[in-house]
Amino acid sequence: MEKHIAYYESPIGWLQIIGTDESIERIDVVEQCGERNIPTSFMPWIEEIEQYFQKKRTSFSIPLKFIGTPFQIRVWEALQTIPYGQTVSYAHIAKQIGRPKAVRAVGNAVGSNPFTIVIPCHRVVRTDGGIGGYAWGIERKKWLLEHETR
Repeated sequence: MEKHIAYYESPIGWLQIIGTDESIERIDVVEQCGERNIPTSFMPWIEEIEQYFQKKRTSFSIPLKFIGTPFQIRVWEALQTIPYGQTVSYAHIAKQIGRPKAVRAVGNAVGSNPFTIVIPCHRVVRTDGGIGGYAWGIERKKWLLEHETR
């Protein structure tokens, strides 16, 4: 299956979208875009991302191909249950997946989320209410949280 790469200029920077005609394998924030050829199969998925940034969409139906350990995949699936505009703690996710003592491992899995925006890892914060980390920078995480609560 041929892999495609597309770029979308979002309010938080360029998003690099990697996948095939059937599913997306990664969405990352990148510093610069490459060739701006968007495969036809990606157009509906990019439209969903655009609708999110326009506040016209609160969830996604983009087909995702998970590439990770079984533990990471369980965490990423749990992240998809966090409602738009809300936050939960890393400890909450650990309990949700039945591993209440694995908070640090959950944090690592959240930090390795391969689908920025679509799997809302930005909605996970520290138990004490602190914002926690974000693979693409705290300012982007703050922007996303504010975007969803405005």
